[in-house]
Amino acid sequence: MGWIDEPLVGFDTETTGVDVDRDRIVTAALVRRTATGTRTSRWLIDPGVEIPAAATAVHGITTEHARAHGCAPREALGEIATALADAVTRAEPIVAFNASFDLTLLDAELRRHGLPTMPERLGHPVRAVLDPLVLDRHVDRYRRGKRRLGDLCTHYGVLADGLHSADVDVIATLDVLAAMALAHPHLATTDLDTLHDRQVDAHRLWAESFNAWRRSQGLAGPGAELHWPCRTVTTDRAGGARVA
Repeated sequence: MGWIDEPLVGFDTETTGVDVDRDRIVTAALVRRTATGTRTSRWLIDPGVEIPAAATAVHGITTEHARAHGCAPREALGEIATALADAVTRAEPIVAFNASFDLTLLDAELRRHGLPTMPERLGHPVRAVLDPLVLDRHVDRYRRGKRRLGDLCTHYGVLADGLHSADVDVIATLDVLAAMALAHPHLATTDLDTLHDRQVDAHRLWAESFNAWRRSQGLAGPGAELHWPCRTVTTDRAGGARVA
């Protein structure tokens, strides 16, 4: 018996864009998986801003649909954060693909709406988190090719249709994690605290290497975030967020 046989809580969001400091959550899903089944919670949120066409092309949610059917951000964000904090308190790991995006954006949103962030709710940083993207880079660092969720589904033999819907992506992420534990048994026998810390180190190693490559290519932009699974943000008076 290891963590793979215990309850896991998957988390994913679909958003207005990819800027964790400025963009907003449009949909979110939590899936609690146990040995006896899964329980899924879903949220559709009116983000209070226009949803760009490029984002709608990914997840299918238009501004009009979100305004007509979505719930208020403050209410939904509070429910999401409470559910995640409860999972951590129960010692159930949060499973998220590219966790640094979803968890950092969630904290920015919570601050934007005057709500306690995840660390503030818990009284400590969020842990343990399991991120199949970071774990895959850790156990198979030199494999060529892309490592998007769909790519990992293919690599690990996971069937997944309709990706880019938050609940579908969560199920696929949990399935990929289970397949990874079979392919790399030492993951399943490593305790969660140790595995969390190894992911912190593995992500920073990858990010530093990636950013060095970007500089060597003369590419502009901020590059990869060094912090995992999330970084501390504060909300500015304009409603955005910045690194603390």
